[in-house]
Amino acid sequence: MMFKKAAVVGAGTMGRGIAFAIGVKGIEVTLQDINEEMLELSKDYIKKQFEISIEKQKITEEEAAKNLEKIHYTTNLEEAAKDADIVIEAVLELMDLKIELFKKLDDITPSHTILATNTSTMSPTEIAAATNRPGQCVALHFFNPVPKMKLIEIIRGLETSDETMQKALQFGELIGKECVQINEFPGFATSRMNCLIGNEAMNMVMEGVGSVEDIDKAMKLGLNHPMGPLELADLVGLDTRLRNMEYLHQTLGEKFRPCPLLVKYVKAGRLGRKSGKGFYDYSAKK
Repeated sequence: MMFKKAAVVGAGTMGRGIAFAIGVKGIEVTLQDINEEMLELSKDYIKKQFEISIEKQKITEEEAAKNLEKIHYTTNLEEAAKDADIVIEAVLELMDLKIELFKKLDDITPSHTILATNTSTMSPTEIAAATNRPGQCVALHFFNPVPKMKLIEIIRGLETSDETMQKALQFGELIGKECVQINEFPGFATSRMNCLIGNEAMNMVMEGVGSVEDIDKAMKLGLNHPMGPLELADLVGLDTRLRNMEYLHQTLGEKFRPCPLLVKYVKAGRLGRKSGKGFYDYSAKK
């Protein structure tokens, strides 16, 4: 098997979901984060996902026990990445942070290792330029929640080789995902459209066009979206969405200017599900 070992850097919502998606298929994976508490939360999350998979008869108890042992956790980046065949970065959407991380990974990992970023909007070309292996760098954009969402958007940077794209496709298939190939442009395909829809929904709330609930309901029942754009923004995190919008506004122009209501909510600490309140109040649902 081409991918015997994987590493995921960043144990937030996306990172732990990606680690589970890899581990549940029997591939050895190490999840790394500088925060021990995040790793402990990830252990609980991944264990729960295995239990759900058993209940849904997607995996046997024996397979689950075997594969769960192949998922490791560490705060040490070198320990996680030193012998990985692929490393997937899932840290905050901050370009400087990603560039610094890729420089480190370039030094730590073997020469054959593919370095992938899970960025939803930012340039894999710019990130790859920080390494001595831009041909082996690619964006693998997973979707939240990773265990349920079937898609990986594979984004080719300027220097990404055909071989790396082919290996990325094979990796996606290996972990049971459907893949689409996209040439790099700010926002790629899905984030570019999704951010625009979500931002317009926020403007509509601000303008009093409809309530949060009714706008989401209209999109779900009228346009067959599985989740309303405001629900989705809360799930992603309003701070993350704001960073995405700011980047798209900078690179693609005025139509991506962040809604003032989004800016206000983030300043107030209303970040969505993770803070207990965003466009919806989740504290009352506990």
